Amino acid sequence: MQVEQILVSTLILTTPILLAAIGGLVNRQAGIVNIGLEAKMLSGAFVAVIVSSATQSWFIACLAAALSSAVIGWMFSLTITRAHANMIVAGLGLNILVAGVLGFILSWVYKTSGTLRQPDVVLLPDVLPEFFEKIPVIGPALSSLDPLTIFAWITVFCLPFVLTNTRIGLWIRATGNAPHVTRAVGLRSLAIQDASTAFAGFFAGLAGAHLALASLGLFNEGLTAGRGFIALAAFYFGRDRPIQTAMACLLFGFLDNTQIRLQTAGFPPKLIGMTPYLMVLLALIFTSVRAQRKARL
Repeated sequence: MQVEQILVSTLILTTPILLAAIGGLVNRQAGIVNIGLEAKMLSGAFVAVIVSSATQSWFIACLAAALSSAVIGWMFSLTITRAHANMIVAGLGLNILVAGVLGFILSWVYKTSGTLRQPDVVLLPDVLPEFFEKIPVIGPALSSLDPLTIFAWITVFCLPFVLTNTRIGLWIRATGNAPHVTRAVGLRSLAIQDASTAFAGFFAGLAGAHLALASLGLFNEGLTAGRGFIALAAFYFGRDRPIQTAMACLLFGFLDNTQIRLQTAGFPPKLIGMTPYLMVLLALIFTSVRAQRKARL
């Protein structure tokens, strides 16, 4: 039973990291390193809670969260592609700006600080029939799958084909690797980068919606807890390949689950909370060392 619970928790904790990592991966393929994933996840979570309470629909809430974050992503991209802002500085600035704006809205509009609880928030439903739960070991994990988790994994397995065998995928990869070539053949490289950043915002918004609606049904200013940066590390660790990135997300989801269980077992919370971020740092170091070794060969 313990193994089954670990599988369920790991899948749930992996989904928001995976959704954000998918968006960031496509964005990086187009030549933009999206440091602002955290901000888009946070705004997506906020919108999802508000819309779910107002409409009584998890689907409309997720769609609203994704679209609002896509708009934020598009505007963020304009500061880079049109105003020529440094993408790292702009991304960090966006994270601070969104956190500040949401904190202001919570205190000014909703008269609360830190946490927003809305009435009748509709959570994400389980998709698969109950008889899947009877399958040994993996049954509880399958029966607890929500729509966003299934969507995330379908995207993971479809994305390699899209990036390597479609015209859109070719445009995205050419824009990131050889922008002068895309301009020479008449493609609007800046528009492609803007679209890829909006795409990243869309998926980061879904990631935020999953954080808010998977089980909690509320918004908190610290809800993302650095998962946007973990997603960033995941697609770096996966070398911009969807399947490898998904495996890295699973690893980080498992580590997140482990540190939560260690905290409930009585270990110091602050010390155990360092575990996922320490593993992110080690993953980035490993990736850098591996790249340097290949460059010498």
